[in-house]
Amino acid sequence: MWKIQYPGGQREINELHVPVGRPVELTLASEDVIHSFYIPAFRLKHDAVPGSYQTFWFEATTPGRYRIYCAEYCGTDHSQMKGWVTVMEPAAYQSWLSNGNRSAVEQGQALFTQFGCVTCHVENAQGRCPSLRNVYGRPVQLEDGRTVTADDAYVRESILHPNAKIVKGYKPDVMPVFDGQVSEEDLVQLLVYVKSLSAPSPPGAPTSQRNTP
Repeated sequence: MWKIQYPGGQREINELHVPVGRPVELTLASEDVIHSFYIPAFRLKHDAVPGSYQTFWFEATTPGRYRIYCAEYCGTDHSQMKGWVTVMEPAAYQSWLSNGNRSAVEQGQALFTQFGCVTCHVENAQGRCPSLRNVYGRPVQLEDGRTVTADDAYVRESILHPNAKIVKGYKPDVMPVFDGQVSEEDLVQLLVYVKSLSAPSPPGAPTSQRNTP
């Protein structure tokens, strides 16, 4: 199936609602094998690859309903992995969004507390793990002397394999390994929450690379 989640917290199965005439950013992730998100009417196809986030943009120009398919053979039910994208006028889209769900940031914050992250990643940087305030999108110094950018891939890896890149001044083997303990859906929500803790990067600051048309 295609499981869709919006920044406002709304979720759908095999359905994607978008406004007409506005750029839409999608982030693809897979929990099992390679899939390919394909909307023939938009001439749009992009792979969903396990263990990574694939980001791309599109803009729908005409209201209506259009088929979604998986264009990569992914198993015995490959032919059933399809859905619909509904392109709506902006006012109708905003009305559809207003359903009272918790935002993705709020859901991510709840998971941050549920998994105990809040006990070590404290705001004043006095915890056993680095503070996450104003970290996303900025350079991070590591114990081995390297400097990396705290982008989506870095945050994901740091949750699943926290000893892969140790931040300078902190010890390894403090944070538990969450590989196999959290779902891709949980990871996306946690990522959205971590992003919300950071103000926009100042002009001239290095940022992560993204795929755009």
